[in-house]
Amino acid sequence: MRQTFDESTDRAFGPRHVPLIRKAMADQGIDGFVVPHEDEHQNEYLPAANDRLAWATGFTGSAGATVILKDKAAIFVDGRYTLQVRDQVDQATFEIRDLVEGGVPAYIELATARGQVIGYDPRLHSPDALDRLKAAATKAGVQLRAVTPNPLDIAWGQARPPQPAAPVVPHPLQFAGEDSASKRHRLGQSLISCGAHAAVITAPSSIAWLFNVRGGDVIRSPLPIGQAILGADGSARLFLDPAKVTAELPAWLGNEVRLETPADLPQALAELSGKSVLIDPGVSSSWYFEALTNAGAEVRRGEDPCVMPRACKNATEIEGTQRAHVRDGAALTRFLHWVATEGQINPPDEIEAVSKLEGFREATGALKDLSFDTIAGAASNGAIVHYRPTERLNKRTEKGSLLLVDSGAQYLDGTTDVTRTVAIGDPTAEMCERFTLVLKGHLALARVRFPAGTTGSALDALARQALWAHGLDYDHGTGHGVGSYLGVHEGPHRIAKMPNAVALRPGMIVSNEPGYYKEGAYGIRIETLQFVTAATMIDGGERPMLGFETLTLAPIDRRLVAKAILSPEEIAQLDAYHARVLAVIGLLVPADVGAWLEKACAPI
Repeated sequence: MRQTFDESTDRAFGPRHVPLIRKAMADQGIDGFVVPHEDEHQNEYLPAANDRLAWATGFTGSAGATVILKDKAAIFVDGRYTLQVRDQVDQATFEIRDLVEGGVPAYIELATARGQVIGYDPRLHSPDALDRLKAAATKAGVQLRAVTPNPLDIAWGQARPPQPAAPVVPHPLQFAGEDSASKRHRLGQSLISCGAHAAVITAPSSIAWLFNVRGGDVIRSPLPIGQAILGADGSARLFLDPAKVTAELPAWLGNEVRLETPADLPQALAELSGKSVLIDPGVSSSWYFEALTNAGAEVRRGEDPCVMPRACKNATEIEGTQRAHVRDGAALTRFLHWVATEGQINPPDEIEAVSKLEGFREATGALKDLSFDTIAGAASNGAIVHYRPTERLNKRTEKGSLLLVDSGAQYLDGTTDVTRTVAIGDPTAEMCERFTLVLKGHLALARVRFPAGTTGSALDALARQALWAHGLDYDHGTGHGVGSYLGVHEGPHRIAKMPNAVALRPGMIVSNEPGYYKEGAYGIRIETLQFVTAATMIDGGERPMLGFETLTLAPIDRRLVAKAILSPEEIAQLDAYHARVLAVIGLLVPADVGAWLEKACAPI
């Protein structure tokens, strides 16, 4: 469970592994190969055996891609990773390019020569992503060729870790709130409504949610890797490696679910010949679409039917995540007390901070895992948005600096994700000003009321407006969905500049995390989780309005708050939040922590 700090991926990987990949490319008669970050299940966080991008380049971020040609290569990352990629990747081997602006398709158009053959693995690309690659290849006059096995896997060879085989276990009704049979029949009715006979489900989070099971195949997420075919009558075929099937699982799944192996999947897809089959092009790889088309099925592109029901948490799941956040808030408060007391006398390094925080979470007795590797950025490392400390990069905190800690936990009743930025010693006036501008945006997004049909994209500017007024901004989204003892990043909703057509609905959990990053100096981020509440009338209003209720309970560093910048409404809001933190968390921590918390939560 404990976070590791090894140097298993570093900038030496590119020079070492790219020649091996190029040799395999030459043996297959291709001039280039496209390597996405995603694996066969379009996972964000990957089993070690499927982390191909990290093996090829050394880059360990959760989004990216690389294109390796015979004589050059490029790596593509988004704004979250612009600093991290420079540190991890050998720039003599890889040109660094933007993943969003142009990305891989633009590079194929510009960097390839007419007549070249570029390989891809159909298991690793969604149909939508592949369509964009094909369009770019047509413009460039190059040929895209499916290659199986792919040259990277050939080059990796016996050094590649084994595929995960963690046991798949029941997720009790006391946490799920609805049994699997009810979910399957409810979704089966939705298939009938849209004229489909069946749906192919490939996303691990959907497998876990639909069958009320959990696993351990995906790092930091209790997810089982597998596939399923859901029938319109509510029956299902579930394809799992037999090594994962525990003794209690068949009885838990019931008679309407037929357990099979991944080797049975191609034949099961072939048996859908003549049937109308729903499959999500955003989360299922191109391989499934090709298999269904070749079988003679009528392929219906549509959203995974589990996505929206999973995103809108039921009352049991909301109650569970509230309990989890209280438990987690107490652990985090003990950590913040340690930083504010011992950490001010003997400033810790990043790795010490990570280990200390995890120790407090382990002491709850309920921790199943972290929800992601803890980000602890001291001083300039805090400006690296998704920085992860390693032995090589580890930095000690210093007086007059900031420490940014973004962390989360997995509990049976909920998943947490929280960021707190704290001062080590006395902060500068600039630090306090920038922190308070971030805080103003955070508070604005927490208190907003909005009508049904509003998307997260419509709310994003609220979190940025105070920064924008000072000519500042941050280069990442403001909020992502979070699962219920599932993935810490869960769609389909989000709060970001990028347009998103999914309206926020009651029960959706989303993060609220504006930030500011001064390269080479410090980073600031304030993050809490909140869920969408049911629509209610506002006094004097004409339409019911949705809102947010905050889940995360942990103090915000008052030493960084420039009170003069806050409005009376914002001061009252911050004081009310701290009063709630004190009332709930103060009862759960040791006396010395409680005494400190009372001061940390005092009205500003």
